[in-house]
Amino acid sequence: MAEQSIVSRHRWGMVVDVDRCTGCQACVVACQAENNIPTNTEETYLQHRAHEWIRVERYWVGEYPDIKARFLPVLCQQCANAPCEPVCPVYATHRSDDGLNTQVYNRCVGTRYCGNNCPWHVRFFNFAQPEWSEPLHNQLNSDVTVRFRGIMEKCTFCVQRIRRAERIAKREGRALRDLEFQPACAQACPPDVLVFGDLNDQNSRVSQLARDPRGYLLLGELGTEPSITYLKKVDPFPPQTKEAPEPHTPNERTR
Repeated sequence: MAEQSIVSRHRWGMVVDVDRCTGCQACVVACQAENNIPTNTEETYLQHRAHEWIRVERYWVGEYPDIKARFLPVLCQQCANAPCEPVCPVYATHRSDDGLNTQVYNRCVGTRYCGNNCPWHVRFFNFAQPEWSEPLHNQLNSDVTVRFRGIMEKCTFCVQRIRRAERIAKREGRALRDLEFQPACAQACPPDVLVFGDLNDQNSRVSQLARDPRGYLLLGELGTEPSITYLKKVDPFPPQTKEAPEPHTPNERTR
């Protein structure tokens, strides 16, 4: 009971600053390495069976020739009112005390109802037994279960890192510190797009960023109460005013 009360004090969440994202995909690679996700091939993409717990969507704004690329990282939103949970007939997916939508792999029977009910398409079904080429199987993470054929999987906010940090803090007789640990995606992000932390701690960095006026929820109108807040893109040079005025003299042109 004591350990349960310690865990329930936290509510893990994330802020995604779209204004910083460059679409480098470092978060995708780090997630695959940390969580034992098999390498996607051309065949898996063509069959629409690729696994990416976090993906970076690219879209375009403006009109030709004034067009800019925008990038949007999308992962499990860890909803408080998750539409994936009530449709599971065996209760393989449920919400934990610290705000995570957990997936019990050995309970899942592969109905895929949860995947059909996820508006963000961030749940994946294992159509085949996962395989790695000869060098890559040596880098599997022993802290993470290798999922088998016929079950669903999704982002866990790197729950293995959360539990490890909790055990260390408990052993040392202290509370968890803000930014003491990060999921693999946030740790690998060069421009600091992804910020993870405890939303119940009003002084944490993630809580402060979640209150930013630029904040919005992805598909927030659905009322699922996501634990991820997105910060809007800020363009200092909108398409209609981006071009600098033409210089008036030859000397100004060469400066």
